[in-house]
Amino acid sequence: MKNKMTAIVLGAFLSVCASSVTAEVSEVKVPLGAGGFGFLPLYIMKSGQLIEKHAQQAGVTVKVNWSNIGGPSGMIDALLSGSADFISAGPPSFLILWDKTKGNANVKGVASMSSMPMRLNTRAEHLKTIDDLKAGDKIAVTSVKSSIPSIVMQMYAVQKYGKEQAFKFDPFTVTMNHSDAAAALLSGASITGHFASAPLDQRELKSPGVRTIMNTDDVMGGSTTFTMISTTQKFHDQNPKVYGAFVAALKEAQELIMKDKPGAVKVLLESMGGGANAGSAEDMIAILNDPTTKYTITPEHVMKYASFMNEIGSLKNKPASIDELFFKGSDVSGGN
Repeated sequence: MKNKMTAIVLGAFLSVCASSVTAEVSEVKVPLGAGGFGFLPLYIMKSGQLIEKHAQQAGVTVKVNWSNIGGPSGMIDALLSGSADFISAGPPSFLILWDKTKGNANVKGVASMSSMPMRLNTRAEHLKTIDDLKAGDKIAVTSVKSSIPSIVMQMYAVQKYGKEQAFKFDPFTVTMNHSDAAAALLSGASITGHFASAPLDQRELKSPGVRTIMNTDDVMGGSTTFTMISTTQKFHDQNPKVYGAFVAALKEAQELIMKDKPGAVKVLLESMGGGANAGSAEDMIAILNDPTTKYTITPEHVMKYASFMNEIGSLKNKPASIDELFFKGSDVSGGN
C-alpha cells in the first residue's frame, strides 16, 4: 500500500511538473505599431480575432492584449522587458536588436509583414535632390540613425560620395512620428521634408507644391520589406503552438487584405479615427492596388540592409544568410 501511494504521489508530481513545462501563455501581448498601411495586417488580425482563432485550432486558448505602443524604441523596450511578445519594426531597427541580443535574448525574425516604398516629400524650392540640403534644413524620420530612411540616406551617400561619407546626411534628420511630421510639412513649419509612408505620403502629395525627391525602393534596387515581426528565442521555444497561431493569423490577414480591399480599408480608417483627416476610402484602395504595396511573409532586401549596416559599423555581427536572422521553420524561402 505504501509503495502504491508513493507511486501515485510521484505520478501526480511528475504530471504537474510536465504540465508546468509544456503550458503555453494564456495571454499574448502585441503592440499595434505606428499605424498606416505597413501595420494593417495587425489591425486585421485584431478585428477578426485571427490569433485567437488559430490558437483555438491548435488546441490552446489565448487572450490577445493589443497595446498602442508605436515607434521602434518603444516596442524594442517592450519586447525586452516582457511587456510585449511580438513586435513590428522596419528591418534596420530589427537588425540592430538582433545584433545586440545575439547570445542572450536572441531576438530573431518571425516573418515579413509588408513591403512598400517610403517617399521623401518636400515643398522647399531649393531641394531637387537631398544633395541640395543646406544648413538649417531638417528631414523628419521616425528614428534618427536606425529608421529605414536614415539607412537609405546613408546608402545613397556611400553610393555617391564613398564610404567615408556614409553619415553625410545624418545631421539633417530629426525624429518625429509620421502624423506630426505630416502636419509640420503641410503647415510649412519646423521641417524641410518628411520621409513618409502610406497613406500619409500620398496625402502630402495632394498639397500644392509638395513633391517627392527620393524613393526608398529606388535606392534599395527594388521592392523592400517595410515592416516585419520579431520575438525572443525564449518565447519562440516555450510557446510553439501560440507562435504557430500568430504566424498563421498573419498569413490569413495578408490574404484577406488583398481579397477584400474595401473591407481592409474600412479597418484601416477605423484605426485612424475616421473623419476627413484619415483620407478617403477610394484613395486608400488605390494604394492597395498599387503594385509596390505588397503583403508577404517573405523578406525582401533585409540582407542588403544587414550587409551595409555591418560595413559602416552599425552592426557588429554580419549574418551569413537570411536563415540566420529568422527562426527555423519560418517560411522565408526565396527571401533575401
